[in-house]
Amino acid sequence: MSVTEKLARLPRIGERGDRAPVVAVVRLHGVITPSPSPIARGAINTTTVESALTRAFDHDRLVAVALAVNSPGGAPTQSALVSERVRELAAKKSVPVLAFCEDVAASGGCLLACAGDEIFAHSSSLVGSIGVVSSGFGLVGLIERFGVERRVHTAGTRKVRLDPFLPERDEDVHWLEGQLGDLHDQFAGWVRERRGDRLNGGDTDLFSGEVWTGRRALELGLVDGLGSLRSVIAERFPTAEISVAEPKRALLARLGLAGGPAVLASTSDRVLAAVQALEARATWSRFGL
Repeated sequence: MSVTEKLARLPRIGERGDRAPVVAVVRLHGVITPSPSPIARGAINTTTVESALTRAFDHDRLVAVALAVNSPGGAPTQSALVSERVRELAAKKSVPVLAFCEDVAASGGCLLACAGDEIFAHSSSLVGSIGVVSSGFGLVGLIERFGVERRVHTAGTRKVRLDPFLPERDEDVHWLEGQLGDLHDQFAGWVRERRGDRLNGGDTDLFSGEVWTGRRALELGLVDGLGSLRSVIAERFPTAEISVAEPKRALLARLGLAGGPAVLASTSDRVLAAVQALEARATWSRFGL
């Protein structure tokens, strides 16, 4: 056979005859927030994950999408928007979605995991926290101590609620409890819709805000099995290649400058970054992480 004939029989670039199927992995790691810090290493919202989700579902040899979830939760609306986007793309591409809980899939992280058709966890993963929380500080005594007078002028009697520099009012607390209850009902409804008759616990236990290990979550029907992402994919799709789609990282993190607030230019930027970092740290700390 001549050299010309041998070259003619070689596959062209991108035209392999034995191209393997693909399982695309999207990493959903971090606190769920609409406004991540510029130095944050991980944050989940529709902006940061859209490109990764689009790339994941666009593979021409796609057989499944895997969500690697490692999140203590965060903003309820962003949690819902990302989950709905996953389901929209899954329906459009007609592929199964497998969710894998890593260290923690709690609160909004659990909501994200429920976007999967099946959910897996490690036996030591923390799963659940199906509830809603609102927290803040009352600083009335603090400003009085320093002789600071708070002045607020509004048009509309309910324009200013739960102002941390004003005394707390019962009617404001009642309004907040109503908002939290509505969000909790929506959260529980999503879990019921996605998990269906696989749920084994009663509403009082499942939706109490409690968090469980992966082993206990399996008994309650919050997950379908125990195992790691690679082990489950290797068993389900033994010939598949794994392709990881990473969400966007914060600007300074991409530049390798995510060491701390000191890299930011102004004092206000540094203070804001420090507060956001503390909030993120506190969210993780609720689960001992």
